Amino acid sequence: MSNICQYSWEIIFCFLLSQIRSIFIWVLFSDVCKTYGSGIYYTFNKTAFHLKTTCPVTLTHFSHAGVDCHIIIQRGLNGLMDRVEIIINKVTTLIHNNTATVEGSSISLPYDQTYQHVFHYGIYTRLQSKVLPVSVTWYSVANGVSSLQNSLCSIVDLTKRINICGYHFITTLAVLYFVCKDLLSHAYECLATKYRTYLTLCYKNMKGLWHQEANCSFFKELSLMCGSSSPVWSVWRSKSNCYQPHCPGDLHYVEMGPAFPPTCSNPQNYTTELTSTCLPAEGKVLNDRVDGYHSINVEECPCVHAKIMYAPGQERRTKCQACTCIRGNWACSRNTCPAKCIIEGQFITTFDGKQYSMLDKCTFVAARGLNWTLNIQYSEQGVVIEKAYLNINQVCLFSLPTLSTTVFWQSSMFIQVQTSFGLKMQVQVSPEIQIYLNLPPTANTKGLCGTFNNDTSDDFTTFSGIIESSVQLFARSWSMGTCTLITGCINTENGKCHLIQKECLPCCSTALQECLCVSFGNYAKACATQGIIVGDWRSETNCIPLCMGNLRFAYSALACNHTCRSLSGPDPTCEVVDDPVEGCGCTSDSHLSNQQTCSPRSLCSCHHPGGVTPPGPVVIGGLPKISIMFYSSFLDCTVGKICVDCSQIPVNTDHRTCESLTKPSDGNSCISGCYCPDGLFEDHNGGCVTHENCTCEFSGRVYETGQSVETNCKKCTCRGGEWSCIDEACSGVCEVFGNGQYRTFDSKWYRFDGHCQYTLVKVSVCNLTNGQFAIKTESVPCCDESLTCSRAISVELLGAVTLMLSDMKVTERLQAGDALLAEPLYAIHTVGLYIIITVPGLGITVIWDKHTRVTIQLEPQWRGRVLGLCGNFDGKVTNDLLTSISSEVFSVLDFGNSWKAAAPPCSDVTHEIFPCERHSYCAAWAQRRCMILRSDTFIDCHLKVDPEPYYQACVLESCSCEFEGKFLGFCTAVSAYTEACSAKDVCINWRTPDLCRMYCILL
Repeated sequence: MSNICQYSWEIIFCFLLSQIRSIFIWVLFSDVCKTYGSGIYYTFNKTAFHLKTTCPVTLTHFSHAGVDCHIIIQRGLNGLMDRVEIIINKVTTLIHNNTATVEGSSISLPYDQTYQHVFHYGIYTRLQSKVLPVSVTWYSVANGVSSLQNSLCSIVDLTKRINICGYHFITTLAVLYFVCKDLLSHAYECLATKYRTYLTLCYKNMKGLWHQEANCSFFKELSLMCGSSSPVWSVWRSKSNCYQPHCPGDLHYVEMGPAFPPTCSNPQNYTTELTSTCLPAEGKVLNDRVDGYHSINVEECPCVHAKIMYAPGQERRTKCQACTCIRGNWACSRNTCPAKCIIEGQFITTFDGKQYSMLDKCTFVAARGLNWTLNIQYSEQGVVIEKAYLNINQVCLFSLPTLSTTVFWQSSMFIQVQTSFGLKMQVQVSPEIQIYLNLPPTANTKGLCGTFNNDTSDDFTTFSGIIESSVQLFARSWSMGTCTLITGCINTENGKCHLIQKECLPCCSTALQECLCVSFGNYAKACATQGIIVGDWRSETNCIPLCMGNLRFAYSALACNHTCRSLSGPDPTCEVVDDPVEGCGCTSDSHLSNQQTCSPRSLCSCHHPGGVTPPGPVVIGGLPKISIMFYSSFLDCTVGKICVDCSQIPVNTDHRTCESLTKPSDGNSCISGCYCPDGLFEDHNGGCVTHENCTCEFSGRVYETGQSVETNCKKCTCRGGEWSCIDEACSGVCEVFGNGQYRTFDSKWYRFDGHCQYTLVKVSVCNLTNGQFAIKTESVPCCDESLTCSRAISVELLGAVTLMLSDMKVTERLQAGDALLAEPLYAIHTVGLYIIITVPGLGITVIWDKHTRVTIQLEPQWRGRVLGLCGNFDGKVTNDLLTSISSEVFSVLDFGNSWKAAAPPCSDVTHEIFPCERHSYCAAWAQRRCMILRSDTFIDCHLKVDPEPYYQACVLESCSCEFEGKFLGFCTAVSAYTEACSAKDVCINWRTPDLCRMYCILL
């Protein structure tokens, strides 16, 4: 036989739709077409035949939902498949010469591309499409591919059957091979009426003996068809001289076992898929954290953190935490880092980790405790802090030092404050005032820095005691005096940076370079807080500050024993332990003098209770006190009000209105004007009322005394101008939409977009007794672009049933051997555009828009008992990035990759993709379009739900303007904000015939 193709006709196999149950519950079966041996074909309609040809043969060709699938094979002279070409959605995968390539490039497994996965499946290799319900599985041997299986879910509707063009059977055989008769005799009961058909196929397959692997693949398929209960299962290898496949490393071959072996990363076999496979010895797992294939006990599994390997029992330490590697997971001590409130210009991070941006400029109460208050005053010229006041026991003047307070310059850039009751504060004074405030864990505080109770949800508690959703209303409740709106932050110079990272630059009141240096410095200080020293970043960014005289700049400057004063007695600055600061100071062999120059020890002046004396003999006397301070006509009144003229009779006018009763005051101001008489207060409507009848304000509305509102799971009643609230247990809500926009149960926003299946939420290992469930998600890409057009959801309940949400339908899968549930475990409803699944017994609700948006609601009993991409639902936003091996990380990529599903294997996401960088020409268009969220269309909701995170998500989702009309990113992002508004009882009619139009079907 020559290499010239013997037959040129094309063979195409088709199948029919198989729909089970009702409109909502579908049960999926797979239609299988396979080819093996030297030319045996098993079609979708379950017929088998042999075709001898070295021509290219189309195994299947079909279209579904506008996507083409074309699979072509070609056998060599030895009967094995020499070339397999799989074309799905115009992406070509080629198996040739024992190498797999995609679009001409060689790949390593697992391989993950927008449209497909390629991974090891037992001893086989499998390609799983993400745009079609199709998978292709093959077995590669030394000289080719011995078997190939094509599986398609029955939900694909192929109504046009294409006939087989033609084929030729070899009908005459010279010799009846003994091995065929002998081996098939053990499968007689299994084959029954098909016995003679398969005996003939065996003869045809072995004619010319072909390649041993071609013959073995036939007997292998025969044994799989008959199953382990048939006699042929245990004898086919010995009677056919077909040896077991060789397994790598110390793994051993199993004829039928789990497709994915247990590993250190996933020691439990979560998959029910069985196939021929290579497994570790019983009780051992594959160490997938090192190269090679080595089996070890789970107790010997290493751990990984920040791409560094740790041996079992090895400990790693950070500045505030110690973690020990145990059975491949991290067991960590409690994080002892003190909570910190950070005020960097207009950007504020509360003690409990909530981040927000200020919208107004005036004086605010940053934080206040039992006997202290920290006030900050923003400049009118720019968005920078102009002054900061720390008042302790109503006194703003401190002796240095005193028994209760220590204040000193840690460097030329930072002032350090420490009090006897545990307050520590670093104040950066150059180039801008920025504040870093620490409090002891037992402190009780309120203000712009939040409530400091390890619960992020109540950080926006106002002065009057109610929780606002609006940043502006919350901040203004802690304001003192009149505020002006911050405007013009995004200018032409730094607009591009805001598009990528909103905190990349603060609003600049000076040169752009100084703004950059401030931002880089903030990031470097955040790293230093975690014990990570960035390095000489200022030299690389041209941000080196100028030092006076002979002072030298250092990244870790200390005042302790570095001043001339410290030579005259114990240095109180050495008792203060805080984060390292940068700035100008003296080298180790010199000391800072009162003239702000570095002097050798011999030239330092002496400090004593009587003053300062230069070097040399002197008589000491006198006891002066050293101190330091922090910093900055006639009216016609309506009936019922009186005129106050401060120039004639100055009185305190701070608390003369109902609103002023719920705002901080310094208690000493007098402003001329019209006021209610003594004993009465002006309410929010302008009338004069008694204190008991004072009105309250919430989200821009006025409430009379006795009226109640519900907010953040609290019922609050207006009483004498203040809110009295009763706490109630709160449900948790997590949502994901578009290209990986996530909001966790604790309201942390982040973006992660991977090609694998990921765990959204599952029960933590120590809480499995509360009822087991897991919800997983996988992005379904659009056909024309690397974007997500849909999301497939898996809801696993009690290990008994799995609900699959995909292709705008819900499918039920019962676990093998399980009968139908005696009592309904869940309910499915269609409400408007959504499918809603409720599981009352477990307190779970899943809401799916049939595209990319999924919302998960958990009842309060799950608080602190779950893990996954949705966070741990413990009320703290700071620890939501907890990996599957119980390690807190800062990288969203490390966090997201850790929650990949155990099977099938899938590669990590290695870099973040910013759509507005890839499609920069779309950025301005996306910003303009998403401004609808900030516009008057949604103005009624702005005080209820902060639009800013939704706006940022909308811009990222809309930066694919050339794909408009097919990709619903913009509409989904706006819809997500609309739903958040609806949850706050604000209904917005925003859709128009030209904007995200909805088509309704008339029934």
